[in-house]
Amino acid sequence: MKRAFLVLVALLFAAVSHAQQGEAFMVVEAHSGKVISATNSVVKRPIASLTKIATGVITVDWADATGADLSKVEAIVPPSVQAVGGPNPMALQPGDRISLRDALYAAMLGSDNLAALTVANHVGQEMLRARGKAGDGVAAFVTEMNELGKAINLTKTRFVTPHGLEQPKQGGFSTAADVAKLSIYAMRKPGFTFITRQKDRQVTVQGAAGPRSFNVKNTNELIGEPGILGVKTGTTNAAGPCVSVASDRDPLVREKPDGEKAVTPRRLIVVVLNNPDRFNRARGLVRQGWESYDRWVAAGAPIQDREKEILNVPNPR
Repeated sequence: MKRAFLVLVALLFAAVSHAQQGEAFMVVEAHSGKVISATNSVVKRPIASLTKIATGVITVDWADATGADLSKVEAIVPPSVQAVGGPNPMALQPGDRISLRDALYAAMLGSDNLAALTVANHVGQEMLRARGKAGDGVAAFVTEMNELGKAINLTKTRFVTPHGLEQPKQGGFSTAADVAKLSIYAMRKPGFTFITRQKDRQVTVQGAAGPRSFNVKNTNELIGEPGILGVKTGTTNAAGPCVSVASDRDPLVREKPDGEKAVTPRRLIVVVLNNPDRFNRARGLVRQGWESYDRWVAAGAPIQDREKEILNVPNPR
């Protein structure tokens, strides 16, 4: 009883501590890496379900590498879902079956934690099997998440779960800058982008009593607004309300002296952490971000300090 009380006190203290950190945000143009604006962007903090961006990326990368059809690969809901707190909107039970595609829709659009765990368990087990190993599929998957983080320069990020819920004895963390890097990398992938830009999707779960169908709605309220095509929301007591948003504009086209045309793609990534009005905040930052970007381009796109002004996101996979 005393131990449980101490754990509860520790969690409450952590939640208050992170809440006192205030808002963090970053606005960056994805193709040039130009940082438009940022506040508290390198402060470590929980990021809640923005963690699932990495979960989605690992799954899409695995499917691309193996040729797996996510709509045809069926995952079994593992017993470990019973230890995951929070809502269970699809009433997932151990032994239920769901395609990886539908589980990924539930995790990425509806932010379903049990669906994220189911995806991680299946993909992690497949990765272990391909290496001739046995073990914990979820742990193997989380290891891949952290390896991805190293590969794309997430220097202040640690993933401990595939869903982002806080754990009593081990805390995951990231920063607005690292989430921006992760979002840039994720949105380079057509399969990932297709998922996160959906407003809703119909998914099916095969249970002991037969199939159950659900309409999963995107928790990102900005989806459907002009140019918005992702990427993820997240909320926990410790992290506060968070969102990462991608906003596209038509490419800039200019004629070069030799007569050929130069095409410059344009995409803003806006990350907002711990803001109770995250959607309006992100909407405003998108508008301000494009205005600032246009001024920067009109001035000749000057760079004074590349290390501070440019976000470098490798493309290792």
